Amino acid sequence: MSTHPLRVIIAGGGIGGLCLAQGLHAAGISVAVYERDAAPDARLQGYRLNIEPVGSRALHDCLPPHLWEILVATAGDPGPGMGVLTERLRLLMREDAPPAELGPSERTHAVSRITLRRLLLAGLDGIVHFDKEFTGYKQNANGTVTAFFTDGTTATGDLLVGADGARSRVRRQLLPHAKQHHALGVGIGGKLPLGHETAWLPQEMTSTKNMVLPKRDFLFTAVFRRREGSATVGERIGAPLRAVGLDPELVIQDTKDDDYIMWAYVAHPHALPADATGQRGQQLRDLVASRLAGWHPGLRELIAQTPPDTIEQFDFTAAARVNPWPTTNVTLLGDAIHPMPPVGGLGGNAALYDANALRRALTAVSRSEQELLPALAAYERAMLKNGFAAVQAATLYLRLATLRSRTIRAAARTFFRLCGAVPPLRRAVFAD
Repeated sequence: MSTHPLRVIIAGGGIGGLCLAQGLHAAGISVAVYERDAAPDARLQGYRLNIEPVGSRALHDCLPPHLWEILVATAGDPGPGMGVLTERLRLLMREDAPPAELGPSERTHAVSRITLRRLLLAGLDGIVHFDKEFTGYKQNANGTVTAFFTDGTTATGDLLVGADGARSRVRRQLLPHAKQHHALGVGIGGKLPLGHETAWLPQEMTSTKNMVLPKRDFLFTAVFRRREGSATVGERIGAPLRAVGLDPELVIQDTKDDDYIMWAYVAHPHALPADATGQRGQQLRDLVASRLAGWHPGLRELIAQTPPDTIEQFDFTAAARVNPWPTTNVTLLGDAIHPMPPVGGLGGNAALYDANALRRALTAVSRSEQELLPALAAYERAMLKNGFAAVQAATLYLRLATLRSRTIRAAARTFFRLCGAVPPLRRAVFAD
């Protein structure tokens, strides 16, 4: 067993990389994160992130208790199970709500990405280094690894973790044979603030997540309604925030934003005009609206009332499956190894799973319970199995969303209707 303290370098300061850094720091393991963004607030995004139980467990295990409590307090309630509906809002199936006795670490949370990022950065001053664009690495004869950055600086440690996203330079050097492919589909998303003027919205849209499966195309909706108001949250968690060096006003200002409904429309690219790529705002809203003839009036109004400046188009890519490789002192997590279409909210949760699994492996190494390479090999096997299962599931969701065969779509709707009518089948198919 090695006798010197373990030193971990993380390339990339996204959700997975920061979650791992929090977990390692709490375990007393030397860790440094190198992020290409110039500043902590360079990547603040306003859309919610649906943290499923697997992600909740990871955040609970990696974050200090006070930060976990703040995350739960500032999160929203995603509602009692996802519904599958027709375009006329006829219910085909609704997932079972989680048991009431489950604790926060076993439940689903609708989290502001802005708040999550601030909490993941809390307490990591001197550990997260910004404006550090990774260019490559070198594995040294003494068993260490050195990372290189565009500014000419380097960092040397016992392990390099590539958490640098779908265009990972760590993956490109470690696994040059790993491929990604463009997944067929066009996605357009937006968000509609909730308030008195949106009282016309159907109840299903304002209380839970929903998959709308019409005879063509696809729509996903999710509500972000915070569990507590900003005044209540501020009074209850102001002191803990100040204790960890966070400005309560800065964190709580995110809870002052309007609650909203996020929607994502998906279609097969051949079903849309050739000039759809590159459109923005009002053009995208008009394009989606033109595809909703015969849909429920509430769904058409949801699109029509969405502010154009919240509407954007996004692409779909997915990783080709990667087999286990010879384990070295360089490894990967999250989108750096298994990027997937943003359908079903699986990518962020897979990255959190990876972070927690790697934290456990490295904690065992730091306690001299295991050697580094065998621990990493076991982590990589579990990460690949879980990550590519998520890629497969996200790809299947995308295929369902872009099906053009009315016969297959009718069969899919019949299947969901059957799941809705037969609880044992529903639980077997949609269990966590």
